[in-house]
Formats: sequence, C-alpha cells, structure tokens
Amino acid sequence: MNRLARLASAIALACAAFAAPAQQPAARPGQDLLIRNATVHTATAQGTLQGADVWIDDGRIRAVGKGLAAPAGTPEFDAQGRPLTPALFGGVTAIGIEEVPSESPTSDETLALGAATKEMTVRPEFDVTLAYNPDSVLVPVARVAGLGWTVLGAGTAPGGSIVAGQGGVVRFDGSADPVGARVLFVRLGGDASPLTGNSRAGQWMLLDQLLDEVRGRIPPDSAHALLTPAGRRALAKYFGGGGRVLVEVHRAADIRQLLRWSQRNGVRVAIIGGAEAWKLAPQLAAAKVPVFVDPLVNLPNDFDQINATLENAARLRAAGVPVSFSQAGDGSHNARKIRQLAGNAVANGLPWEDALAGLTRVPAEALRVSGELGTIAPGKRADLALWSGDPLDVANVALQVWLDGRALPMRSRQTELRDRYLRAQRPPEQGGLPRAYPAQDAR
Repeated sequence: MNRLARLASAIALACAAFAAPAQQPAARPGQDLLIRNATVHTATAQGTLQGADVWIDDGRIRAVGKGLAAPAGTPEFDAQGRPLTPALFGGVTAIGIEEVPSESPTSDETLALGAATKEMTVRPEFDVTLAYNPDSVLVPVARVAGLGWTVLGAGTAPGGSIVAGQGGVVRFDGSADPVGARVLFVRLGGDASPLTGNSRAGQWMLLDQLLDEVRGRIPPDSAHALLTPAGRRALAKYFGGGGRVLVEVHRAADIRQLLRWSQRNGVRVAIIGGAEAWKLAPQLAAAKVPVFVDPLVNLPNDFDQINATLENAARLRAAGVPVSFSQAGDGSHNARKIRQLAGNAVANGLPWEDALAGLTRVPAEALRVSGELGTIAPGKRADLALWSGDPLDVANVALQVWLDGRALPMRSRQTELRDRYLRAQRPPEQGGLPRAYPAQDAR
C-alpha cells in the first residue's frame, strides 16, 4: 500500500472512531475506563506490550497488562491492536500565550521593560504561565495531533535580558493551572549578544553578577544591582536552589562554558537547541544534562551552528545523553510537527524507543513532572493517545486522546474548516453547502 493510500486509510479509521459514540465514554472528572487489546508503548523499562489492556480508575492508571478485569460497569474501549502511547510532549512552545505572532496584544511570552530607555532590565520573576489561556484555539489544534502537554517558554526581546523569565508545564485538558515546578529560561550565544554589550563574553559577566546578587555579595541597595527583591527571590530557586534552568545555546564552545559555569555554581541546566551539542556528548552525559534538539537542523545557518548535523540526536543518545525534542521557529502553531522531528531522528540513527522516550518520558523527567506524565504505568495520569499506526510516521494520525481518562473531542478549528470546505463540494441535494455559501460557489 503506498503512502497516499495509507493516509486515506488512517483518515477513514479516524472517521470511524468519531462515528462510534459507544466507545467514547461520557466525560466526567476522573474517568473510569478499560482500554483493551492495544499495542501499549509504555515508555518505561517494560517497553512495548502486545495485546495489552490499560485499566483507568478515577483518571489514574491502575494497571497495565493482559486480561485485566475492571469493576462491573466500567466502560470499555477496544483498541483493535493499534498503538497506544502516553499523550505526547509538544516541545517548548507559546501555546496559550501566543495567538497571532504579528498581533502584539495576543503575544505574552516576552518582556521588554527596558526597550524605551535602552537600559538592561533583568526580571527573572517574570512568569509567562500567568498569561496562559486554556481556551486558546491552538490547544485543540495540538491535542488532535496526539499532544497532551507542553512547557511554556519565556522568550527574549529588545529591551529584555538573556534571563528571559519563567515558564512551566501545562496540559491540554482545559485547566488553567500549570503542573509541577516552574523552570527558568536563559538564552546564550551569538544571537543573544546584543543583549549583553554585543559580546558573548558579557553573558558570563552578567550571569556571575546575578549570582553575586543572589548570594549577597552585592548589596540589594547597590547602585550596580540589577535585580529587584522579587527577582532575587525568584533567581535563588535556580542559582543553587535546585530548580531547572533551560538554556538556549548552540555553539560547542558556549556549551563547554555553560557546563563549567553550571558545575562550578551548582546550577541544574538543560539545553534547548544544541546544534553542536554532539561535539560535547560525553561531557553532557557525565553531567546528566538533557538536550532538547531539533533534528531537522543540519545546515550552518549562522556561526553558532557550523557543525550542525542530522545525526545530532543519535550521537548524543549513543553517548548516554537524555534526548528530547523542540522545534526551532514556529513550534506553537505547528506543534504537531514534533512527531516529524522524532521520526527524522530515527531515520538518522536514533533508536525508535529512544525517539518515543524523547516525546514522553525524557521531557517529563527533565521538567520534573514524571510523577504525573510521560509513561503508561500505575499511578500516572491517564493521559494517552491511540494511533492509526506508527506514531512517528506522519502518514498516521491520532484516533483518540484521553486526558485523565476522559475521551476529548478530536476536533479543532482546523478540522471544522476542513469539514466545512469538504461539505461545500457536495451538491445541495446531498446536504452540501453551509448556509453562508451561495449556490454558485459550488461550481
């Protein structure tokens, strides 16, 4: 069967799932459900279980195995042997804090308080999760693609700082509150040097000063202090306080300095991007630093990425580095493409199980939400996705997503537009044309 035929078959399967309300239990908080006969990709040491069941009790996974028995009256769903995975991680995005990138009132991921005065403003207390909108149209667009959660990232802007601010994990279940602890976002390298006197050397000078302020070596009332009292309290959680700092950085030389600086000062870091991270794979593995790579970056787009390669993820993982994924560019409106990233990493040497882990378990561990998300195991939230075929093959689709065991509508603005225009192709006597369309538009 060729790729086009497989895609048509996948769409037909999805339509069949929509047309089977008996298999879609009525939503309520803490849903009970028994999913039978699935190919369960647990993303744990158990690996993949063929013909297995998943018992969900009050929104939590109670058991995984074959021939499970649930209490009488528990709704059942027959997976018909299809792949079942944890709901996937969407990468570092601005879903829910950015609607239209070119319309500034709908974009809340950057802070530029110093733009007017051109003075440096360092405000690590800036927390983008406070602007999160769970009713964003981007949430269902991501969810119908099999994604269940993301980490909201703070970005840099003129008049801002390389210390961009805080973000956190949000689930696509309609809730407004983040899950787990916040993370701090920092940007280093050539693209960030205009924020530090047009020299990347100034980035380390700035970070060292912030450390001095947090640790009391520069008095709060000093004329040279850069932090507010709230900023010092916020930064203390990360600079030696155990919080995770996500650093966007690409050049191997900068990554080397980051490892030295973080180890010297007791700062727990993870890397976003890391186009040249493979060159320091053994050091990253020894330091247990996760890397969120974009496996499609393979060209020297700038002087920080001269040694970019499609084998970045495979080389890092072979050395023992925890590897996850995040898109360069528009990862919010196209979050579904993260499956393509993982699939390309597999095509260039990353083992399939490691690629799935990079979309599930690894980011959950790196972002400290693994007690809730990222694997199919007893005690975890029942955040699951059922697929028409291999989830890392873009010819396949998500047939159903469950969050807390609740079957969520597999509809979004995009699917509704698709259906509307497909209907417009049918003649009126066959139910075609929405009322807004004049008859001549059918021709």
